[in-house]
Amino acid sequence: MSQLFFFVILPVTILLLVFTFWNISVHQQAMRSMVAERDERLVQSAASALSMEIENRLAALKTLAQLSSFGKSDIRREDLTNLGEIPGFEYGVALFTPEGTLIGTSGVENEDAKFWEELVKGGFGSLDAFLPPSGSETRISPLLRAPGTEQKVVLLAYRPGSLSEDASTQRVFMGGLSPEALARDVLSRAIPAGHISLAVVDQKGEMLYQTGSAAMDVSLEKSTAVKEALQGESGTANLTSKGGEQVVAFSPVAAPGWALLAAESWDMIANPTLEMTQVAPLVMVPLLLIFLAALWFGARQVIQPLQSLEAQAASVAWGDYEEIEKPVGGIAEIRRLQSELIHLTQKVRAAQESLHSYIGAITAGQEEERQRLARELHDDTLQSLIALKQRVQLAHLNLKDPSVGEALVELEGLAELTIDNLRRLTRALRPIYLEDLGLGAALEMLVREANQNGGVSFHFQRHGSERRLQPSVELALYRIAQEAISNILRHSNATQAYLEIHYSEKNVILRVSDNGKGFEVPNSPAEFAPGGHFGLLGLHERAELIGAKLEIRSSPGKGAQLIVELPSPNNARESDRDAVTAAGTLAQQTRADADQ
Repeated sequence: MSQLFFFVILPVTILLLVFTFWNISVHQQAMRSMVAERDERLVQSAASALSMEIENRLAALKTLAQLSSFGKSDIRREDLTNLGEIPGFEYGVALFTPEGTLIGTSGVENEDAKFWEELVKGGFGSLDAFLPPSGSETRISPLLRAPGTEQKVVLLAYRPGSLSEDASTQRVFMGGLSPEALARDVLSRAIPAGHISLAVVDQKGEMLYQTGSAAMDVSLEKSTAVKEALQGESGTANLTSKGGEQVVAFSPVAAPGWALLAAESWDMIANPTLEMTQVAPLVMVPLLLIFLAALWFGARQVIQPLQSLEAQAASVAWGDYEEIEKPVGGIAEIRRLQSELIHLTQKVRAAQESLHSYIGAITAGQEEERQRLARELHDDTLQSLIALKQRVQLAHLNLKDPSVGEALVELEGLAELTIDNLRRLTRALRPIYLEDLGLGAALEMLVREANQNGGVSFHFQRHGSERRLQPSVELALYRIAQEAISNILRHSNATQAYLEIHYSEKNVILRVSDNGKGFEVPNSPAEFAPGGHFGLLGLHERAELIGAKLEIRSSPGKGAQLIVELPSPNNARESDRDAVTAAGTLAQQTRADADQ
């Protein structure tokens, strides 16, 4: 019982607690992200509405200037006074000359008139600081304080660029608005009333409008969120103050260059119902743990052993019979399955060895028949054709009729062509270079003959110190190269092909590659015949007969590569350096004769 507690119950309980707290943490983080995204969208929408309201007021000034100046060469105080109160400008609209002289105001009470008088007198500094700069029609001032009331005021200025041809008649329209009233009106419509605190800050970091907890606003003012918003960035942040954790969203107000921030207390979001939903996954944790345990057991005891067994079976398909004998573990059924596969592999191996003997005998018989046929063609048919050609030449010399002579010349050419074809067929049936000069020279001559067919440019390379192998091995490698070149010519649509042979102390490697259209390589030799790859099947069988490893690399559109590796051939026969040198000299002489 104690073992059950320490090895089962206690670990499961610990995992349960860890998962529960982890789930609560993830759930809270997800809720924070969701609330932050919601608040960010609200703040961006509200900032856009606030910026649009500022632009609308600038447009109102522009419209006012156009209406007041239409058909007139100058704008007088009476023209502006008759306009009365202008919506959106709590401090009215004032008219200035380009030099900064106040012409008149509209929609201004007596106490508000003092504000404009102080502005002209320089109570807020130089008037040029509030006029549109050169090359611009509008300007938005920083925060000002109305005299006596200390109420917040922001000035919007508009100077027409082309209302009059005479610059002396141009006027500057300047309207004063309350940022608090503007923000309150816009934000009350853009953001629903609730527990979200709002703040609007100008370019200098001064608070234009705020609602909510004062402590929360102070923390907002000191945070980097204000700086990022004033730099034109939007985003969210989590701040911690005396009032607890807050989710803060910020966005720039484009037109005036202000910053809008919204803060929401996490304690107000995470109500008891939400906390209950965080603990709800505890009900599913035991089932999850049981599922994970079953999954682990299945992966450890079933899936992984089956995958290993599949890989071993694939190795057996390529001729590696020892791989299946490595234990894979797993449940008892899988171990019994592996045992049966080992027994079946032994039978397959014995049958394969018998089949190899049979195929070897057939191959040897084919080669003997090829040699016999080559001898008969060379000694009988070819000699008869040569004699026939000579008789035609003698008849042509003694003939006096020109018309008959043309026919004899045509007959002589046909005989010459037939002789060349028979010689090429004889060399294919019985590679005499292989017997006399060795595998390297025979492969080189094979490439030279393939180049005469045109279409594909073949290249031959020989690496390492060449040594003679057993005749059967050399013949098998030659036939593999011959079949590979034939496949390239018939199926690959290639323009370049390479035949290489590498000699080393450890192995002999034959490599044939091309840049053709490629193909899908079957997963195992058992798929060669059903897929119609009888040529590949023959190559595989020839490689197995001499104990070599065959590897095929290809994919559609990327060419193909065939590699035959003969490891440390114990059946290789040694030849002295003089014999190899003599064979090389004879090969060079033969190539020179062929070129001539």
